[in-house]
Amino acid sequence: MNARHDPAVHALPDTRFAALPSGVRLPYTACGGGAPLLFVHGSLCDYRYWQAQASVLSRHFLCISVSLSHYWPGEDPGAAHAFSWQTHVAELAAFIAALRLGPVHLVGHSRGGCVAFRLAQAHPHLVRTLTLADPGGPLQVDGTAPAALPAATEAVRAQVAALIDGGAIAAGVERFVDSVSLPGTWQRSPASFRTMALANATTLPKQFRDPLPPYTQALARGVHCPTLLVAGERSPRMYRDNVAQLEAWMPRAQRRVVAGASHGMTVTHPAAFNRLLQAFLAAPDAPAAP
Repeated sequence: MNARHDPAVHALPDTRFAALPSGVRLPYTACGGGAPLLFVHGSLCDYRYWQAQASVLSRHFLCISVSLSHYWPGEDPGAAHAFSWQTHVAELAAFIAALRLGPVHLVGHSRGGCVAFRLAQAHPHLVRTLTLADPGGPLQVDGTAPAALPAATEAVRAQVAALIDGGAIAAGVERFVDSVSLPGTWQRSPASFRTMALANATTLPKQFRDPLPPYTQALARGVHCPTLLVAGERSPRMYRDNVAQLEAWMPRAQRRVVAGASHGMTVTHPAAFNRLLQAFLAAPDAPAAP
């Protein structure tokens, strides 16, 4: 996130709600027309995160952005709908079915990248193409120790959860945002991004109690749709490692890098990210340019 970036990208769009069989009313926005392009946000975010993409790509696609359950501006789903990546995969599948959208062009960032990956793996008939930007979660490479996040990452998460649970919400969110991007990112972020992140702060401790599942070669080989893997040049190594390994494992994947960007590439470098995404969607099986 970058203070020079136009904060209007996080302007509040019109909210719609999709009634799912589970009883959850999933908030979403939609604009444009054409083939459906579905965006899945990551940690601390909601459907507002993708405005810089929807404002451009809606010229060619029906751009739909969801807020997963427990995130702003959704209703409290209650104890019957626990916060989990499995729940979010299931509700995305139900959302696509309820709106009769499938197969969709699916885009996920960070934690949302893991959710999107799992949706494509479990429900291949619902996904036409897959784009993963700095996908979150650990790698499980055959013959190595069980997958786990780096110890330093786990330590930061413990600090963040303690701060938020103790009421120091802004300090906890700042610690987390800077840890997944670059030091000072939170202070340089526009007020609109900070407002969005603070509105979703209470999801972080829930997220930390629900570790993402590992990527494995077997699972990755089972995703047969064309896939674009995007890394920020300056993103933390675990995200760049995920992108590189998934490129090697996935049968129809291509990898690109957003120069100068860190984890928040879709906001800090929207024009570069949008060009990569639009070029991929125009020719999803074309080889990536060197």
